[in-house]
Amino acid sequence: MKGKNSYDITIIITVALLVVIGIIMVFSSSYSYSLGTKGDPFFFLKRLLVWAVVGSIAMWVFARIKYWTLQRYANILLLGALTTLILVLTPLGININGASRWLGVGSLTVMPSEIAKFAVIIFVPTSIVRKKEKIQTFTYGLLPYLTLCGIIFGLIYLQPDFSTAFVVCVVIISMVFVGGIKLSHFIALIAMGASGLASMITYIFISGKGYKARRITAFLDPWADPSDSGFQAVQSLLAIGSGGLFGKGLGKSIQKHFYLPEPQNDFIFAIISEELGFIGGVFIILLFVILIWRGIRVAINAPDLLGCLMASGIISMITVQVMINIAVATSSMPVTGMPLPFISYGGTSLVITMACMGILLNISRHSKLDRS
Repeated sequence: MKGKNSYDITIIITVALLVVIGIIMVFSSSYSYSLGTKGDPFFFLKRLLVWAVVGSIAMWVFARIKYWTLQRYANILLLGALTTLILVLTPLGININGASRWLGVGSLTVMPSEIAKFAVIIFVPTSIVRKKEKIQTFTYGLLPYLTLCGIIFGLIYLQPDFSTAFVVCVVIISMVFVGGIKLSHFIALIAMGASGLASMITYIFISGKGYKARRITAFLDPWADPSDSGFQAVQSLLAIGSGGLFGKGLGKSIQKHFYLPEPQNDFIFAIISEELGFIGGVFIILLFVILIWRGIRVAINAPDLLGCLMASGIISMITVQVMINIAVATSSMPVTGMPLPFISYGGTSLVITMACMGILLNISRHSKLDRS
């Protein structure tokens, strides 16, 4: 298999634009918070620039590596991901704001849940390709991936991080579906997942205990308790609404000044909408639509099943994260921690996502695409 085509230039330009916009908006949204909490207004900017360089290198490296050679490391990657997910639940895990989601030393930390996303995007396609026609059976087609979903979901949920656990499961299920799982098995898998999710939400809501229950009630009516459980949703809506059509101007957000908690992370879309307005928000969404569209084209035109599955997993990961992040920012779903790919502050997330883009670019090099 020889790659004679050029890389998909649309993907490269779109990713570059998103990363640059992310750097600018992280600096704009974090300036006051960084100055007040770290004593350095450039604290988050400097770190993000380092991670952006590391991510660009990762993207370039994986764009150069022939994607089918990654099969050799599938088992090692999954084992490593599971190991780090277990370690983060031990005293080695770094607890921040009541959540143990990080491993590391001092200021250098990584999120094992992000590593898990990358691992399943390599492992699941490799596993499906090796099974071939056995994917239609219950024993080889449904049970192993159902078990994998359960193990990874459980480990990430215990951190606790429900949204990331959900994303990893969606990525696995999407690749299994594209891989040719029996339709009845797929429907059963979706039904089990939906019923489990519905039961969990119902229990949390009825019990009325814990922060998860408060998030659900706040979603139903954030204005009922705007100073506590509905605070984040209300501040996000105020930011988006006050932006109007053209926004207040870059750097002129009001909500980032200690109204919206950590605006450089999960609610950065609200700050973008406040400073750049409806036009800015739509432009960001349009960039993601273009990226997802090109990714789907790469998956459809991939030269083999492995490339198709890897591309499908990568695009499903991006799609779900974008949908959840924007839905949370617009109070269309309960508040949950989910970064906006390429834009929200987060080193591990940025590097892993850009590494996945490198794999997608390598697949595009071997695909028959209209590159105009």
